[in-house]
Amino acid sequence: MTTLPPSAAPAAPAAPADVEWRTSAGLTPYADALAEMEARAVAVGAGEARELLWMLEHPPVYTAGTSAEPGDLIDARFPVIPTGRGGKYTYHGPGQRIGYVVLDLTKRGRDVRCYVHALESWVIAALGELGVEAFAVDGRVGIWTLDRGREAKIGAIGVRVKRWVTLHGFSVNVDPDLSHFGGIVPCGLPEYGVTSLQSLGISADLATFDAALTLTVDAFLETVSCPQENEA
Repeated sequence: MTTLPPSAAPAAPAAPADVEWRTSAGLTPYADALAEMEARAVAVGAGEARELLWMLEHPPVYTAGTSAEPGDLIDARFPVIPTGRGGKYTYHGPGQRIGYVVLDLTKRGRDVRCYVHALESWVIAALGELGVEAFAVDGRVGIWTLDRGREAKIGAIGVRVKRWVTLHGFSVNVDPDLSHFGGIVPCGLPEYGVTSLQSLGISADLATFDAALTLTVDAFLETVSCPQENEA
């Protein structure tokens, strides 16, 4: 493992030529990103566009997955937007790296579980480059780490697969306002808190985390190309 210093500049993405790496500056409205991502997924499925790894930030917003429970919305202080991804409520906002992943699983094995596991492993490996020991937990969605000796969520995973093309992806708390999570029960797990790189004492910015993602993206794209094929 190569631990990146907090001031590390983003490296050139190591993705193959047929996968576009895009980083959007500033805050991208959630609805705009959703529309663009869905259009890109249709084009990827039709063979008319490259696959996409898209890094961005959103203005403060709560999104409701397909399993969202009304009681998990405590205080709708920000816009609440239903979305087609799996999971419950989550928060997106400034200081949080969002990664939207549009891949064609038709040519990568058509194994959704393999894809989700690979996505989790990519985020965990990138956090490891920054010195954070993160992990996934069976039966508990998300990316976890220890904060003052207690398990806390540092990243969320929410995916949708439509006609074997993936949508949505992950979010990682770099330095968001963690009080904004107080309007929801994050992912329907009231007994666990949330944390961030900043809360863990790591003064990384989004560019530093992006650099860690680029160091580990090749392994992700290799892992997600599973050899077995499951029929839809």
